Amino acid sequence: MRLVTRISVNTFCALTLVGLAACGTDSPKETGPFAGQSGPEVVNKALKKTTGVKSLRIGLDMTTPEGRIKADFASSLGGDCTGTMTMGGEGRMDVVKTGETVYTKFDEALLREQSKGEPKADVDAAVELLAGRWMESKASDPDTEDSIEFCDLKGLLKDFEGNDNAAEKKGPTTVAGTPALRLTEKEGKETYTVDVAAEGAPYILRITSRGGEEPMTMTLSGFDEPVVAKKPAAKDIVDLER
Repeated sequence: MRLVTRISVNTFCALTLVGLAACGTDSPKETGPFAGQSGPEVVNKALKKTTGVKSLRIGLDMTTPEGRIKADFASSLGGDCTGTMTMGGEGRMDVVKTGETVYTKFDEALLREQSKGEPKADVDAAVELLAGRWMESKASDPDTEDSIEFCDLKGLLKDFEGNDNAAEKKGPTTVAGTPALRLTEKEGKETYTVDVAAEGAPYILRITSRGGEEPMTMTLSGFDEPVVAKKPAAKDIVDLER
């Protein structure tokens, strides 16, 4: 069975931190929590606050040459993680990571999509054995790395590190009901948007990119909230060694 398509976090995280177009300045009449601060000052403050969290929830909707990818993961620096991912509209993968143990579950549609080209009898047998059941593995297993890329919170936060110097402030917006300040940047054909919380801590709430080969929207939430990752019931775990 082919491995689940690898999702490169760097592809969409790092893009928003480089190649900014113009320096944003405040208008004389500007008010609010970011009045008197330039666009780069706001972004750098948001980057510092966001990269300092111990847990985070990431939602992703991204279009790639291989198809559309949607993901929703909650991850902690302690190693616990839960999430779901769909690829190309063909099926779903669920992930639970507790410490160094990983549990993954595939539905029938995804198993068949990832097994295209293999003998029908082998595919049917895999579906019968695995569909809707959890598989247990170690986080260090090479075959598991693709499934838990969104569980590497330390790596995710590292991708957000940067020193912005030219973000442009565009005005107020809201993200999931939270007031935010929108900042934009442009590099070549691509336009990037960063929405920073204007109420409470100045976290980055949403990042979008448009105009490039892999447009995406990424939402961030659950800052420092506990991540509850529990081992599935024994009856729902398939014993691959048997």
